[in-house]
Amino acid sequence: MTEISSDVIRGYNDTMILFLLLNTPSYGYEISKQIKTLSENKYNIKETTLYSAFTRMEKNGYVESYSQESADTGKKRTYYRITDEGKKYYAEKCEEWFLTKEVVERFIEENYNGNY
Repeated sequence: MTEISSDVIRGYNDTMILFLLLNTPSYGYEISKQIKTLSENKYNIKETTLYSAFTRMEKNGYVESYSQESADTGKKRTYYRITDEGKKYYAEKCEEWFLTKEVVERFIEENYNGNY
């Protein structure tokens, strides 16, 4: 397998996006590129998935959006920044991940070599 199934990772798209917004606001295309880079090309978030996540997280108060002109192109872009509520949600999702990982690892053989 060269890519992660979107079904497997769906519950953690918000976590990845919020992580990328922790230190600086950003816009969709840049976040998409960062996810691809940080995952070493193992996960490419679809544009519809990304913008659905932005809409949902903005509705829930986890991110705020604003328009700003791009310094390099002069075009207006929609930027997103994490809110205090988003930081709390991110922390909850991190805790959930560690618990999920602990449980799933009980069903994964340490020495699995692809021969099943």
